[in-house]
Amino acid sequence: MRRLAPVFAVLAWLATPATAFESGLKLLSTGTDSRGWEAVGRLDLGHGSFCTGTLIAPDLVLTAAHCLYDPRNGQMIAAGALEFRAGWRNGRAVAYRHARRAVAHPHYIYQGPNQFDRVAFDLALVELDQPIRLPQVQPFALDAAPDAGDTVGVVSYAHNRAEAPALQSMCNVLKRDGGVVLMNCAADYGASGAPIFAMRGGVPKIVSVVSAKAHLRDKAVSLGTMVEKVADLRAEMGQRTPGPNETRRAGGAKFVRP
Repeated sequence: MRRLAPVFAVLAWLATPATAFESGLKLLSTGTDSRGWEAVGRLDLGHGSFCTGTLIAPDLVLTAAHCLYDPRNGQMIAAGALEFRAGWRNGRAVAYRHARRAVAHPHYIYQGPNQFDRVAFDLALVELDQPIRLPQVQPFALDAAPDAGDTVGVVSYAHNRAEAPALQSMCNVLKRDGGVVLMNCAADYGASGAPIFAMRGGVPKIVSVVSAKAHLRDKAVSLGTMVEKVADLRAEMGQRTPGPNETRRAGGAKFVRP
């Protein structure tokens, strides 16, 4: 998860002068608390850090594109170094899978850990080496982006709660513009790629993905990427057979690290 700078960019974007901020993270540290959220997992990146990812199909994990890049050198991480731990909690996952390939959105360009001009395209899909087909692990569906004023929720891991996810069930969309949503949902390092849910027909569906954190009037806010662009990634994956251990930008050059 990255820090947004400068903060005045967010201040200028937010139109309303007064906003209620929500907190209230609930740690999903027991089997009862985490039931129904097992498709959210920790995506270990192979260099001592992690992001949050979510199954949207038995073999596809949705996350943020910047998670696929090593901030130390700006190169894409080899897919074989990625491991998805579905429902990771207290040292154990419901299922463990390595990646077969990983694809970032073609319009996303990684420019370092503190650059945010591509948030609208900060999406990636990780294809697992084997699908996860367990009755308690049900992939989440995607839905249309939320509007300003909508209530959403986030399930995420973070650097200070790496061993269990937390749920923030009541936060609000403050602004939606240009493929990006601004929310008063809490986010911290490790929450990149976390699913943002809205209740649609009584069912939680993914409407955005956490891209960055920021502060607005000394309150924590987060930026999310709208998920309609996942269709571009699905199309790219369906067009070609992956090479071994492949990580690439969709529609662009292939990057494979030894």
